[in-house]
Amino acid sequence: MQLYNTLSAKERAALIDEAGKDRITISFYQYHNIKNPQIFRDKLFLEWNALDVLGRTYVSYEGINAQISVPSENFFALKEQLDNIVFLKGIRLNVAIEHDNKSFLKLKVKVRNKIVADGLNDETFDVTNKGVHLNAKEFNEMLANPDTVCVDMRNHYESEIGHFNGAITPDVDTFRDSLDIIEADLKNNKEDKNLLMYCTGGIRCEKASAYYKHKGFKNVFQLEGGIIEYTRQVKEKGIENKFIGKNFVFDHRRAEKITDDVIANCHQCGKPCDMHTNCANEACHLLFIQCDECSSTMENTCSTECQDIIQLSFEEQKELRKGKGNSNKIFKKGRSEKLKFKK
Repeated sequence: MQLYNTLSAKERAALIDEAGKDRITISFYQYHNIKNPQIFRDKLFLEWNALDVLGRTYVSYEGINAQISVPSENFFALKEQLDNIVFLKGIRLNVAIEHDNKSFLKLKVKVRNKIVADGLNDETFDVTNKGVHLNAKEFNEMLANPDTVCVDMRNHYESEIGHFNGAITPDVDTFRDSLDIIEADLKNNKEDKNLLMYCTGGIRCEKASAYYKHKGFKNVFQLEGGIIEYTRQVKEKGIENKFIGKNFVFDHRRAEKITDDVIANCHQCGKPCDMHTNCANEACHLLFIQCDECSSTMENTCSTECQDIIQLSFEEQKELRKGKGNSNKIFKKGRSEKLKFKK
């Protein structure tokens, strides 16, 4: 009984090409008390593997957070399978705005302590006492209210390439970093302002809204379904779009274009650009914004030091990495003194 992925990304990519079938990229989440996450995880893997589902999913005692892709022909079979799970019956599936058959190349279903790393002790507040959920039209109306403070609950590298007009975009690396910073910045407006939050698909706002209500914020609102659902409603219902730029996504696409506005800059030369790349030096792997010209000149690396390293043989590069763990510094998103034009 296969309970784990056995193919490399390269092998899976070849199979996708060979199959020639369109795939749909989907995300969804649900907070729910799962008594045995490991058993639930194994059941999901077996059923999803049979449907050729790929992607990254976290399961914990508090629920599920899924980002997956499935062949179009298996979409309704997947939906039926989810509907057979009591707490996922009728769950809204956030369908990607832009499709890429290789958005995911492996099926990973992992048991985690939490489905989002928020650093919060859930026993200290009522996680079910959430903010008011708003659809796209309601969000726009609230955004236009002069008594509203709109906050982007995503990280700096996400909001840098796209955000809502007038939103506060905290310069943070992680979701947990943003919680206390936002509270401190808005401490004098807990009762007289509307706190309006949004994120990619809505999951971060679910926990954050309950946390801020616990912290004394009286009027807390959140965008239902996040930027993904907002964009769908804008297109389907002809609603004015208040989001500019790209929506960062956590798969091989890296972003979905919402508007043609390019609001970021190449971190190396400073020209307008909103394309993320990972440094080609495996010991660095820094995520940063790089234009086509710099990509060609720098060979997809973030610095001349990394460019020199990738000229070495595989064995020489491996030797340089020996004994060095992949610390958080290696994977910092766009945080490096070598990037001259990082905002």
